Amino acid sequence: MSKHAFRAGTGQDRANLYDEITDKIIAELEAGRVPWVQPWRTAAAKAPLAMPKNASTGRFYAGINVLMLWGAVIERGFTGQSWLAFRQALLLGGHVHEGERGITVVYANRFIPGDEKRPRPKPAKRRRRSRS
Repeated sequence: MSKHAFRAGTGQDRANLYDEITDKIIAELEAGRVPWVQPWRTAAAKAPLAMPKNASTGRFYAGINVLMLWGAVIERGFTGQSWLAFRQALLLGGHVHEGERGITVVYANRFIPGDEKRPRPKPAKRRRRSRS
């Protein structure tokens, strides 16, 4: 897929993502498990308790992504908390097993209104005068 074929998510895509996350949380609750209180010290948790991080960049995931990735570790029996995007794996010389499915993560960035992005005039420097 060329990078020009990628398009930003539409409002409908976001709504589907919210539905997907909500459905996962509801399913866990209906199964008698509270998703944010996981059985970390059981056989289901093969990975050590740690913050999920991107194996390529070293950046830690935040927000809902932490819960989604912790849930995936337990659900799929992964043994680590390091994650890669498909293209990152290829760039690092790795591969993805046939039939493997990705985990949805949410990209969030700080919103800065347009008027705050404009440079503000610097205040005039105050000069000190010595009194004699």
